[in-house]
Amino acid sequence: MADVCCFPPVASPGARILILGSMPGRASLDAGRYYAHPHNAFWPIVGELFGFSPELPYPARLQALQAAGVALWDVIAACEREGSLDADIVAGSVRANDFPAFFAAHPGVRDVFFNGAAAEQAFRRHVLPALTATGLRLQRLPSTSPAHAALNRAAKLAAWSAILKPLTGGEGV
Repeated sequence: MADVCCFPPVASPGARILILGSMPGRASLDAGRYYAHPHNAFWPIVGELFGFSPELPYPARLQALQAAGVALWDVIAACEREGSLDADIVAGSVRANDFPAFFAAHPGVRDVFFNGAAAEQAFRRHVLPALTATGLRLQRLPSTSPAHAALNRAAKLAAWSAILKPLTGGEGV
């Protein structure tokens, strides 16, 4: 088993939206960038939603997200996993990121979107029970991973358009 660690959060002080993945895959870890796998739909989807090219250099894509009030991070700080699949994460090895500190530093974040079921499940299991932040609205979106082939890119884009509207029907905590 390999020990893997996530990246630091990408967030401006004025962030309003937080997008959470579970843990970067091997391609992202090797590249040192969020969503680096060439077939991951994350950058094409958020680029279309926020009006920037997914072909921009990585720092410019991060700046575009931050300018739109979007923060990016992962639920899991570290874990043991072979390969890239969330299903291969050793459950007892999961250590969550410090979300109380994140929300204290970014009090404007009210809408939390999960990039897939694994991110949502990890947040609910490892973060939510100890979280004292109130007023958060949580919503799972379909994973942008190429491993999630149940939806095509157009269907994923339609679902991800939810991040353009404040959550009103999402679960509040």
